[in-house]
Amino acid sequence: MSIADRKPLTTVVLLPDGVGLRNFVLGPFLNEMSRLGPVHAFHLVEDHALDMYASRYRDSVQWHRLLNMVDTPVTNVLRRSISYAQMYWVDSPPMRLALELPVSGSLRSQVAVRLSRAIGRICANPSRMGMLERAHVRALANSPEVAHFRRKFEEIKPDVIFCSHQRPPHVSYPVIAARQLGIPTSTFVFSWDNLSSKGRFATPFDHFLLWSEHMRQELFRFFPDVTPERTHVVGTPQFDPYKDESLAWSREEFFARIGADPKRKLICFSGGDEDASRSDPYHVRALMELIRSGRIKGNPQVFLRPAPVDKGTRYDAVRRDYPELLYERPQWLFGRSEATNYLMPKPEDVQFLANLTRHADLNVNFASTMTLDFSIHDKPVVNCVFEVTEKPLFPNRTLWEFVSGFEHYQPVVKLGAARMAYTREQFADHINAYLADPSLDREGRRKFVELEISVPVGQSSRAIAATLQRIAGRLPAEAGAVNAGEAAAHRR
Repeated sequence: MSIADRKPLTTVVLLPDGVGLRNFVLGPFLNEMSRLGPVHAFHLVEDHALDMYASRYRDSVQWHRLLNMVDTPVTNVLRRSISYAQMYWVDSPPMRLALELPVSGSLRSQVAVRLSRAIGRICANPSRMGMLERAHVRALANSPEVAHFRRKFEEIKPDVIFCSHQRPPHVSYPVIAARQLGIPTSTFVFSWDNLSSKGRFATPFDHFLLWSEHMRQELFRFFPDVTPERTHVVGTPQFDPYKDESLAWSREEFFARIGADPKRKLICFSGGDEDASRSDPYHVRALMELIRSGRIKGNPQVFLRPAPVDKGTRYDAVRRDYPELLYERPQWLFGRSEATNYLMPKPEDVQFLANLTRHADLNVNFASTMTLDFSIHDKPVVNCVFEVTEKPLFPNRTLWEFVSGFEHYQPVVKLGAARMAYTREQFADHINAYLADPSLDREGRRKFVELEISVPVGQSSRAIAATLQRIAGRLPAEAGAVNAGEAAAHRR
C-alpha cells in the first residue's frame, strides 16, 4: 500500500512542559506527523505566546489546552507514594539524596509527605507499586478532568496518543481517558537520567519510546513489568537541529552575535540548575582567575550560558568582577507561574544553541547533559568537580561523590568522553591540553554518543513518526526489534 492509499493517521501529542515544545514543536517532528494526517497538540502555552509555535504549522496542527493537576488528599498521597516507592526500591544515590531532603511546607503538606514516604517504604517492590498505580488510576478515573478529555477524544477520534514527557502529573488525565476509550498510549522518556535518578512515571502507558538500546535495558531493569514489545528505540529529537544546516551560522556571524573575537578560542561554561549545580558560580570564578593569571594559556574567551530554569542572578558577583565574561541567558520565557512546566523556549534559542555547540572550542560544565550536546559536535568537555568551599555544598558528600553517584553519568568517565578536574591545577591542565589539541579523547566522545543515542542524530523525528504508525497498527511491527535473545534477557 502506498502512502497516498493509507488512511490518515490522527495523532494527539501531549506537551506538558517547555522541553516538550523544544523537542517536538521547534524541530521537524510535527511536520513529520502532519504529513500522515491530523495532529492535535495539547499544551500549557499561554494565549499571548501560542502564535510563536502555532504560526509554524498554519492549519496542519490543532491546538488545545492541557488541564493542570487538581489533587484531592487521596490522589495527592497516592501519587507521591508511587514515586517514593520507586525511590526506595531502586535505591540509587540520587534517589537516596532526594529521600534525605527535609520535609517542609505547611502542616498539611508535611503530613502528606510523611504519610506518602511511609506508604512508599512499605510498597517498595514492583507488585505493590503496581497496586498503588491501579489505585491511583481508579481514584482519578471518574474525575471531571478525565471526563473532559474523554469527550475531546470522542470528538477527535485519535489513532494514537503520544506524550513528550513521562513524569508531569497532569498528563494522567488524558492518558487515563485514552485508555478508557481503547486508544493506544505512548510516552517518550525525555532525558538520559530519568530512569536511574527520578521517580515513577505519572501514570501507566502502553508504549515507551527510548533514546537507545542502553536506555531500553535500563527500563527493563527499573520497570520489570514492561515487556520488550512495548519498547521502541527512536533516538532523541532534541539534537536533530544540530544536523540542520539551514540553522547554521558562520563562525564570524556567531561570534559577532555574542560580542566575541572569532580569532580567539572560545570556552563555553554551561550552567546547571541551581539545586544540582550549586558550585557553578565558584567554578566560573576559578576559570576566570586561571585565565587572567595566565595559568590557562592563550587568553581564551569565556561565554557563560545558565540553564533555562536559572534566572542567572547567582552569577552577578562574578560577572561584576570579570566584565570580560561573555554572558547570555537562554531565550526561554517564564509564564504566569514560575513552575518549570510554564517555562517556554523561543524558536531562536534552538538556533542559538545549535551554533554555540558548533562553534565553541571547548565546554566546561558540572556533569550536565551539555557533555552530550558538545560531544555530538566532537567538542572536548571538562567537568569541574573540585571543591570550591570549605564546607561541602552537598551534605556529607564531596562534589565528586555527588557526581559519581549518578549512574547515568558513569559512562562519561568509563569511556573517557570528558576529563574530570578534581583540582584547580587539573582544571587548568585539561583546558590547556584540549585547546592545544581538540582531537584528544575523540574516540571516547564517539563511543559515548553511540551508547546514548542509537538512532543517528537528525533522524529521530522520522523514527518516532514511524513508530507511532506501528503502534496505531498502520505499519508492520519493527523487524527484529524484539528478538528471542532480547526477550530471554528480559525474562532473566
